[in-house]
Amino acid sequence: MDNLAPWRPCLARAQHRNRSLAQARYVQLATVRPDGRPANRTIVFRGFLGESNLLQFVTDGRSPKLAQLEHCPWAEGCWYFAKTREQFRLLGRLILVTEQATNPAWILARQRTWEQLSSKAQQQFTWPCPGAPRSPSHAFQEPLPALPKPVTHFCLLLLDPTSVDHLELMANPQQRHHYEYHQGHWCSQAINP
Repeated sequence: MDNLAPWRPCLARAQHRNRSLAQARYVQLATVRPDGRPANRTIVFRGFLGESNLLQFVTDGRSPKLAQLEHCPWAEGCWYFAKTREQFRLLGRLILVTEQATNPAWILARQRTWEQLSSKAQQQFTWPCPGAPRSPSHAFQEPLPALPKPVTHFCLLLLDPTSVDHLELMANPQQRHHYEYHQGHWCSQAINP
């Protein structure tokens, strides 16, 4: 996707108008477990990859998300902006960027995202395996100084949307637009709320 999608200005406006709210950075991300059941979690939006439509998040390579992505790379993010009462649902494929990545742009993006994390956030990737039985408290050591290179378990997670649903709840009647990426182009349509 070389061109910015038509939903990007709407999302940028919502982000700007809600920037004073800490929760405006949090997205609910749903994936599918190998047994077909849904898995949902809250993740932090880390910006777009360059001038693309790829949304960036981070994850621990030892988390259950990896098995879910191997089973089914499709996911949906749901983002609610409380101040402006807007919801964005972003459906697309997830791309996992690990230390074995070969795409130079993704390798650089993984490094830059790591550098932008606080030392406390970096430290979490050195903790014991997420979801395993609780380890002794000494395993969760105090934050170290910022580490220059990403640790093995640090992964960049990219969401490549192919469908975006934007619902504006403030208006009466409510406004809703659907954006679909089809045959190399984004199409948009106003739909009923």
